[in-house]
Amino acid sequence: MQNTALTKTHTALGAKMVPFAGFNMPVSYEGVNIEHETVRNGVGVFDVSHMGEFLITGPNALDLIQKVTSNDASKLIDGKAQYSYLPNNKGGVVDDLIVYRIANEKYLLVVNASNIQKDWDWISSHNTMNADMKDLSDDYSLLAIQGPKAAVAMQPLTSIDLEAMKFYTFEIADFAGIENVIISATGYTGSGGFEIYCKNSEVQQVWDKVFEAGADYEIKPVGLAARDTLRLEMGYCLYGNDINDTTSPIEAGLGWVTKFSKDFINAEALAKEKEHGAERKLVGFELDERGIPRQGYDIVDSNGNTIGIVTSGTMSPSLGKGIGLGYVPSVFAKPGSKINIQVRKNAIPATVVKLPFYKG
Repeated sequence: MQNTALTKTHTALGAKMVPFAGFNMPVSYEGVNIEHETVRNGVGVFDVSHMGEFLITGPNALDLIQKVTSNDASKLIDGKAQYSYLPNNKGGVVDDLIVYRIANEKYLLVVNASNIQKDWDWISSHNTMNADMKDLSDDYSLLAIQGPKAAVAMQPLTSIDLEAMKFYTFEIADFAGIENVIISATGYTGSGGFEIYCKNSEVQQVWDKVFEAGADYEIKPVGLAARDTLRLEMGYCLYGNDINDTTSPIEAGLGWVTKFSKDFINAEALAKEKEHGAERKLVGFELDERGIPRQGYDIVDSNGNTIGIVTSGTMSPSLGKGIGLGYVPSVFAKPGSKINIQVRKNAIPATVVKLPFYKG
């Protein structure tokens, strides 16, 4: 079990620690609902240092990224980031990730903690153009400072204008007394905010100054449980739940980051699938009655026939009702369609809705 550089800090704060993706991580401090509302209405801080970071550099860096990712990284300029995924050659997804263009011939790929070694091996195996690759995952920490008050609370810590940063942009600047920190606006919560990439040796200072600066805004530490409810309210996919090695990115609704203007792994097969139309689709649904949908629950039709499966589900703290994601035949995928979620012995009626669940 690996620890982040802040594990002792979390323990001292009374965090409930759990194993997650091979790391000892804080799942909650005060409780998921309190922490969820902190991010929706104020400002909260996540330690997500378990995420992986790969630096791809050199004259062939873009060629490699274009080959292994689905989105078109040639559209990036310095200071811009892009959501993408790594398609496998069997119609599934190796991982989803964010690509940052730091400079010409210099890119940072941020991947999921559970897939660091798998992603590294996959990308390396396709690096026939000999781009320079470095795995920085063990050397860097990552804090996500999220919520509508994040910009005003954190402004005293940096010389850049946080309010002016647009979604999916980043800057390399001073932050909390540290130089050359990546400040990124690529949040996973739907409530605005920033991610701070710094070295492990620097993160304790950053954490302490973040909480000093946020004291007047009732800043709180937030665990992975609330991170999950926040991302689910936005309808964001979680690797391992909603997408994996066997799920089709077209069925998962990732066609918008699948760009056939370039050649990439399994592009031809994915183009045919998109052209013919997906047989099933990942949809969002809300329960019409009391209940909590959970991952693995069956989705059934009005006759009790199993038509799909819940991939993510929870009781939404913002909406006060059960919500979830799941794959259903395309005929049931239109918003307003009626389905049922098998919660133990009860088939609870639910309605397919347009994402996100949380409108802000």
